[in-house]
Amino acid sequence: MPTDPDTGYDPSLGRKFVFVTGGVMSGLGKGITAASTGRLLANAGFDVTAVKVDPYLNVDAGTMNPYEHGEVYVLKDGGEVDLDLGNYERFLGTDMTFDHNVTTGKTYQHVIERERAGDYLGKTVQIIPHVTDDIKRRIREAAEGSDVCLVEIGGTVGDIESMPFLEALRQFAHEEDDEDILFTHVTLVPYSKNGEQKTKPTQHSVKELRSIGLQPDVLVGRCEDRLDPETKEKIALFCDVSTEAVFSNPDVEDIYHVPLMVEDEGLDEYVMERLGLTDEALPEAERSTEWRELVTRDREEEIDVALVGKYALEDAYMSIHEALKHAGIHTETEVNVLWVDADETTDRHEERLASADAVVVPGGFGSRGTDGKIEAVRYARENDVPFLGLCLGFQMAVVEHARNVLGLEGAHSAEIDPDTSHPVIDLLPSQYETEDMGGTMRLGAHETDIEPGTLAAAVYDADSCTERHRHRYEVNPEYIEALEADGLAFSGRADNRMEILERPNHPFFLGTQAHPEFRSRPDRASPPFVSLVEAALESTDTTERNADVRL
Repeated sequence: MPTDPDTGYDPSLGRKFVFVTGGVMSGLGKGITAASTGRLLANAGFDVTAVKVDPYLNVDAGTMNPYEHGEVYVLKDGGEVDLDLGNYERFLGTDMTFDHNVTTGKTYQHVIERERAGDYLGKTVQIIPHVTDDIKRRIREAAEGSDVCLVEIGGTVGDIESMPFLEALRQFAHEEDDEDILFTHVTLVPYSKNGEQKTKPTQHSVKELRSIGLQPDVLVGRCEDRLDPETKEKIALFCDVSTEAVFSNPDVEDIYHVPLMVEDEGLDEYVMERLGLTDEALPEAERSTEWRELVTRDREEEIDVALVGKYALEDAYMSIHEALKHAGIHTETEVNVLWVDADETTDRHEERLASADAVVVPGGFGSRGTDGKIEAVRYARENDVPFLGLCLGFQMAVVEHARNVLGLEGAHSAEIDPDTSHPVIDLLPSQYETEDMGGTMRLGAHETDIEPGTLAAAVYDADSCTERHRHRYEVNPEYIEALEADGLAFSGRADNRMEILERPNHPFFLGTQAHPEFRSRPDRASPPFVSLVEAALESTDTTERNADVRL
């Protein structure tokens, strides 16, 4: 099929596609199901990539509230995207780009800009073909060069926001050979009060999908336990698929065990068979087992890490949770995360903070919770507790030092207090004239030079590092000399930007302007997180430390 001259859509890009939709309710785990399938395909020797489709009108996730949407994940090219892209990077072991996230806002913005530029030569611009062709174009371009592209459609079938995307998938099915495309539908299979697995929600969800013109090839039932054989047969009968195409995805203690679960169900073998990839796959004896070995590794030690943040929602700090988990895998340590509400650090969470073996102060925006974060930094500094500050946590460590060590009364970040007499953290020079909030921060991967012989050099075992950033404010150059005069050292710099700080006379005190959690993987744990866990393991016994803590 030739490229459409009006829309620029080229249907020849890409090779094999697996589309993953969801029904009944959101948050079922479509992304984890897709990522787990991709992990198994990668184990079998295939080059796998992924695309996340988000039906919201935002161009990207950069301005979205973490309470509504979880963390904003940052890609190496600076794309601010849905947190599911983080799961894809962690499961597939690959770096995505902003092109791997398709939103309604991004698509409509592009189509409208082309219309304003006259690219459509006066034709009436419509959902079909202009918007749907742009959706298909984006998916195919992101898939180019891969063996298999997993495409997750956000939201739930039946949502009005998803309709253009589902229509694009219907067209996709007409353009592809049957063995080049696979539709997977993830649904909820709840229990009734008498303990029966109920299939009616799945039936209604598939009915909704079929009314759009899409017939699922694979059904994945999310349930507390594996689906009973009778449940699978009933779903197959009423949803017009074979029983062999119905799979269980039961609850597990750790999301990294989902690939093991769906492998036991045979989902990967079924997908390869339907896509005509069985003969190209590595023999089972030659497939990678590294993932299984990593996620089932025994934990010999156990520590508690206090995470001092202001969003009482685990998804808001997902990458930090995962990075701590990866560090635990690397060090064979069970890492328990203790939530400490930065708003209530001194009122309700003293004991939780005092019982922790290490403290992490994460990033964030706005003034709420900053006083609690500063107090957490002070506690870690004064009590020799291993500390890791990330982005805003790095900045609050600078503020705490300025206030409590140097005696600069009222020192703060100009972001939090524009009238502070000592703006030790100030706006990036490049941000002074910025008006739009979306996509205008210092974003993406940037290199930092590390001073030899420092803690940072030992952490990274190198004289430089590359980490992802997301910030507007930085250490004010006017205060650097004063800040370094009494116990604080900036050991990582990018030109005149202060990137890493440490306290040479502290067992482990490290802050970074970057977000190292975004590059952490199960098989490539982030160095700052690994070093934090190792320092916690080497620290004094918790009960001994609690005897003389100062809060």
